[in-house]
Amino acid sequence: MTVLVTGGAGFLGSRLITALLGGGTAHPVPDRVLCVDRVASPLADPRVTSCVGSVTDPGFLATLADPALTTIWHMAAVLSGQSEAEPALAEEVNVGGMRALLDMCRALPRPPRFVFASTIAVFGGPLPDVVPDDFVLRPATTYGVTKAIAELLLLEATRRGIVDGVAVRVPTVAVRPGAPNSAMSSFVSGIVREPLAGVDSACPVPLDTRMWVASPATTTANLAAMGAVAGDAIGAVRTLNLPGLTVTPADLLDALERAAGPAVRARVALTHDEAVARMMRSWPGAFDVTRALRLGLVDDADADAIVAQFIAERASR
Repeated sequence: MTVLVTGGAGFLGSRLITALLGGGTAHPVPDRVLCVDRVASPLADPRVTSCVGSVTDPGFLATLADPALTTIWHMAAVLSGQSEAEPALAEEVNVGGMRALLDMCRALPRPPRFVFASTIAVFGGPLPDVVPDDFVLRPATTYGVTKAIAELLLLEATRRGIVDGVAVRVPTVAVRPGAPNSAMSSFVSGIVREPLAGVDSACPVPLDTRMWVASPATTTANLAAMGAVAGDAIGAVRTLNLPGLTVTPADLLDALERAAGPAVRARVALTHDEAVARMMRSWPGAFDVTRALRLGLVDDADADAIVAQFIAERASR
């Protein structure tokens, strides 16, 4: 069994590959993982083949069409902040990359399960307090638009039998280790991660801003599980909102203070950035994930659990 992970050298991609090979997920342990990214995989495992190239390059992708390929996780993307700054690049990678991967799948002997890491940013405009899976897509950002287009391309390829696809809308993942990334929501991790490292941080949105958040462990488990859930169980609607928590920056800072004390919390300053605040307001703050939970996906307990997970992983590194 061969599986392929685009964006596999990144934070979530590496975690997903590690989880798959470790055997602790709902997906069977693969014999071989193709890690596709612009840089080499950081994982030293003989079962991982590092494939350095672009998902927009048909020639490169043609070399990856292994007849034993059963599952694809497409996670490579230009993120929200960079998409706003470079819309042409976002369209090239987020839309063109999906199209090129689906074209590659035409050469495979059987349709692979294709798990697309989409985003809650496909929603926008007037929103209900709780957004269902089938709510109309009205993205208010370039990032959301390109991901919505990619979802439609995947659904069409699924209808035609090229892939067995499912688009999963990933919550804001927090708390991420390392340096901030180009996502406009990067501050969600930063207001916990930086203070714990003794570094000042800034919260650019009002403290009561609702955000849909999931921990790295929960997100990884759910992405892996969607590679194994039977198509009949997913049903005809091949889009799914992944489980998360509705939290505010105040909730995360309260959890940070309970875990590390008031002096650590005091390292976070309120520095309003209207561009970031406007984008965060355009994203849903809560979802109906009844269907996802019925499929066996999992969620986090609360903001304290999210902060505790990061602290425990930080201590183990």
